[in-house]
Amino acid sequence: MKRAGTLRQVSDLSDFSRGHCLRELLCRGEQPCHVQPSPDGQHLLLLQKSGPPPLPRVVAFQRHSIAGADLERSWQPPQPALVALLFLQSPLVLGSWVLAMVWEHGRTEVWHFVVAVGWQLLQTLELCQGARARIVSVCGQGGSLVWCEERPPLGAHSDMSKCAFRFCVCARALEVGEQGVRLGTVRIVLHNSPEYQVLASPQHVFLVPAAAGFATTSKFLLIWHPETAKLTITAPSAGFIYSKVLHSSSESDFRKLLLGSVGLLSDFTPLDIHTSAVSNSGGLLLVSTKGAVNMVEPDGTQRHVFDLEVGSLAQGSPVRLKTFGSILACVLAGVLYLVDQNSGRLIGKEVLSVKEVHFLESPGEEDSIQLLTQAGIYSFSLSKPEDSSRPEPCLVEMVFEEACRYYQRRSLSSSKLTVEKLKKGGAFQAPVVLAAILQHSLHQKQKPARGLQDTYAKLLSTMSLELQSYMSLELLKSSVVCAPESEVESYCKELVEQEVSRILHSDMDKDNLAYLNSVFASFPKAAWKATRSCLQLQHNGDGLLVARATPEVWKKVLGGPQLDEVGQNGMVPLFELICASFLRFKPKWLPSFVELTQQYASMSWAYSSKEGPEGRVPLYKRALGVLARKNKHSEGDDEMELELLLCSKRPKAVLQALHLLIRLKRWQRVVEVAEKFSKLSPLLNKEIFITLLAEFAEHRELDPYLDRLWPLCPAELTASDILTVVLQHLPHSEEDPVPFSSEGNQLTVGLLKPLLQRVVQRPSVQDEMYLGALQSPTFPPPTPPREH
Repeated sequence: MKRAGTLRQVSDLSDFSRGHCLRELLCRGEQPCHVQPSPDGQHLLLLQKSGPPPLPRVVAFQRHSIAGADLERSWQPPQPALVALLFLQSPLVLGSWVLAMVWEHGRTEVWHFVVAVGWQLLQTLELCQGARARIVSVCGQGGSLVWCEERPPLGAHSDMSKCAFRFCVCARALEVGEQGVRLGTVRIVLHNSPEYQVLASPQHVFLVPAAAGFATTSKFLLIWHPETAKLTITAPSAGFIYSKVLHSSSESDFRKLLLGSVGLLSDFTPLDIHTSAVSNSGGLLLVSTKGAVNMVEPDGTQRHVFDLEVGSLAQGSPVRLKTFGSILACVLAGVLYLVDQNSGRLIGKEVLSVKEVHFLESPGEEDSIQLLTQAGIYSFSLSKPEDSSRPEPCLVEMVFEEACRYYQRRSLSSSKLTVEKLKKGGAFQAPVVLAAILQHSLHQKQKPARGLQDTYAKLLSTMSLELQSYMSLELLKSSVVCAPESEVESYCKELVEQEVSRILHSDMDKDNLAYLNSVFASFPKAAWKATRSCLQLQHNGDGLLVARATPEVWKKVLGGPQLDEVGQNGMVPLFELICASFLRFKPKWLPSFVELTQQYASMSWAYSSKEGPEGRVPLYKRALGVLARKNKHSEGDDEMELELLLCSKRPKAVLQALHLLIRLKRWQRVVEVAEKFSKLSPLLNKEIFITLLAEFAEHRELDPYLDRLWPLCPAELTASDILTVVLQHLPHSEEDPVPFSSEGNQLTVGLLKPLLQRVVQRPSVQDEMYLGALQSPTFPPPTPPREH
């Protein structure tokens, strides 16, 4: 993986007031601390909750040696501890903020910083209404504070198991004005609830169950929408979402809220949450103990983002998460991961020299990530180094050449369009804009946002990831050309992975498909590994094949040009390419992959849609076509054909598989398939049973399995229907029939007797109808009254 940017030191902490003290606190690695930067990036607050020694405390540090009074507070247990430090926007001055220090017993101190004066305490407030309340979690949402508080039972010896739901989630507006700070009325969001950690996005509040919570309540999340007073219950992994608008405080009772869903929720598995954080897009990032990073959207849906390269995460191992634009930055065990949130692609991976790292705000620098370490503050720039853009002078010309071909294909004029006409004419602005952006981003040393029009700058920010991918790909190609023979193979593997990933995120036209065919033909093993990586194919704990690719990638795999569109030049669609790779490198996975594609096809396209794959040739038939085109037929191909037919679960395919098993005389498997797929539909059950009844009439191979075969008899078959089928399929003998044959392979009445007894003793549909009438309260029915 190539580096996605450059890491440089921007501060050695000497520009902070009491910089030596800040360095000492950061060097105490055995004592975990929480770092909270101010919105303007000029202040750092360190909260240490461990001790003694030293005592738990919070210390503020000012950047650029801003003079004024310092802020430092400490407390001695059993004194109430500091729960959180929150920066809230102040309406007095645009862009100004205040600091809220919320203590465990509800006391809230509001501070602000004045240049040349220092930190000043504006006011001390009481957040909770009850004297015995204890705050366990708090966050700032807009101009309000939202917190979860514990309300202990009144009795000193109360049974704690009966007081399990002793927590309450509340909200209260905090208004900063010229007359001071004022708290609004308390708003009860949820009461009689278990303990929750509250996390705020700009429009919503996520309620994450505490790690030490109860098994029943740790299976779902809650999402509160303050503007609409709506509460959403979601179990993301199970796809369960339920929302309710809370009109009154009586509806905020946690137990009443779950009353209608408790039976369904009890079947779900508990949430696997190691770390949680809110992204800048408003979603909730969840890291599981297995290293899977998922995003829960405000509507309750969940999507997979990325898998960290870890076996399992211990409860105490820290994971730092922060989003910068569309980039997710994650630090785990001294490794910085940079992931595109939209596609789940790993953009960069950097091994850091220290393990204790904190993310800082980067105001005005959206293309860089600031990291606080013991040695200072480092900036990780997402832009490419200058030397990487030097070998690209022809890129702008390529833009105009491609634009000429694009517009010429769509032009009704017979005159030829040239690059010179395109540059001088003002009819086509898209290539001109793109060329200006490329020239600026590839050849300018200053920041891309400067020197460009506002519209161009916005387009550049949208294209930045694509430009970075393009530059890294071109550099890798040049490395392949210049590399020694011993390193070419490793470069080719990385090149193939990037090319396959790029095409799967582009339009799948005939040119891209032809290019993919050549890549799979030239580098089959590397293309197979790249496909597995792009689709994120792996086995889960139950041994089932799962794929975590985005719906857009699945549409490229299942859609695109088909066999009837690509011609007769040997080019095959992408789905067939992947199936051929499965047959070559992992044949046992192919049936599971086909079954998986059918599931995604049913979710991505409407039923019987002509645009979708199921509107054309069924996917299992396309996979069978790949199997039939193999150069050498092996013994395992019959088993593969059988599994592909069965994984489709289509009636015709199941019957075809059944006939294949009968031809192979695998009678044990015949009965197993019949028992399994007879449950799919009554019509398929009838076809399967008649097929096996005909085989029973012809030979004696199924005799050991009659006790499993007869229960499959459909309810609508009568004794005469069964005898008709048997008589039609009795083997014909050239000799005259005799009453007692010396051969033991003839059908006897004794073999058929259990089935006929079962059918005759079973009540028919008409019998059940008349039986219901005969068992009515009065028989015969009373005479209706006469009309005079």
